[in-house]
Order: sequence, then C-alpha cells, then structure tokens
Amino acid sequence: FKISSEAFSEFWEGLETLLLESNVALEVVEKIRQSLERGLVGMEIEKGRVKETIKDGLKKAVTELMIQPFNLAEKIKSGSKPYVIVFFGVNGSGKTTTIAKLAHYLQKNKLSCVLSASDTFRAAAIEQIEKHASNLGIKVVKHGYGADSAAVAFDAISYAKSHNADAVLVDTAGRMHTQANLMREMEKICKVTKPDLKIFIGEAIVGNDMLEQAKNFAENVGID
Repeated sequence: FKISSEAFSEFWEGLETLLLESNVALEVVEKIRQSLERGLVGMEIEKGRVKETIKDGLKKAVTELMIQPFNLAEKIKSGSKPYVIVFFGVNGSGKTTTIAKLAHYLQKNKLSCVLSASDTFRAAAIEQIEKHASNLGIKVVKHGYGADSAAVAFDAISYAKSHNADAVLVDTAGRMHTQANLMREMEKICKVTKPDLKIFIGEAIVGNDMLEQAKNFAENVGID
C-alpha cells in the first residue's frame, strides 16, 4: 500500500483541525505537515500498519520541533564563578518552584548555589523562596518587600563570590509582558547582574499567548 498526495491531504485535513482546536500555533502545525508529508507520501506500507506508521510519523514530526537542551551542570562547571541565572515570567508561572528544582539538580551534581530573593513585590514571595532554601539547606539572600530587586541580586552575587559558590539563581517578580515599568525593572536587574543565562518560565496551559509573552520578554531582556 502506498500513500498518495491525495490520501495524505484528506487525512491531514482532519488532523490539522484537531491540532488547531488544541491551540497548537499555526507555524508549528505547518512544520508538522511538512515533516509528515515528507515522510509518508509515496512510502510503501503494509496494509495492517498504516495507522501505526502515521502515528510514528507524527511522533517523529513533533520530536523534530524540540530543541535538545544543553548540559547545564557542565556549562556551570566550565564557566567562571559564580554562574548567574536570572528567571523571568508572568505571575504564577512557577519561577520560584523551578528555581528550587534547579537548585536541587545542582546539588546532585555537586555544585553549590545561592538564591536571590529578588521578587520583592509579591506577598509571601520571600517566605516561599526561604522555605525552599531551608528544605535544601542553601543560602538565600534577601532584603525586605519593596526593596530594589537589582540590589538584592547584586548582594547575592557578592555573597557567592566571597563564599566561592558555583552559581546564583535570581528570582524576580512575576509580571505581565504589557507592564512597562516592571519590564524596565527587569532590564535593570540584567544590567546589574550581567547574567550568564536568562530563563523564561511559561505555563503551558496559556497556549498561544505564550508566544506573545516570550516575544515580549525576548525583546526586553533577550531571554536565552
């Protein structure tokens, strides 16, 4: 059995609708189509394996879209101390929790780190990061609520330098990508800390709005 262009177009129509209804970005849908078409049209398939082959092709097409991450532990080990990572994102996307997970990952790779409580805006943000730091047995540098976020980060880096820590993980206040004053604060944090890595944390459930968020953060601070 051979899949013709006509048969592919017929099958693709239903799949395309399904992907778009599931809030998959249009450019991603187009890339999946190109990859699937390239792999399936004209291919000889056993009649009983058509469904399975299409499924495998779809998995391959989606996998091709993913960027393989680099080894962060190795990057930190080969860089200069302290390796500074700043985290950005909208409110409630999971920055602080991700920082705790990453701190734990560094510990497992025998790397020391300091946390910077640079979210001086959200109620209980400092207590949250302190709780994580306490559970992990690591140092958190903080000021008070309303303090200059960049100054907190600067102090965390100074502490890391004097204690020979491998990395500094900087938490920041969640902000919508439309809030110009908070975006400027973010630029200031980057100017002061000169981070080695700028990570945007997004919440998958927001769907296509994630693209707009990421674009805005990239324009303002050049996320990595």
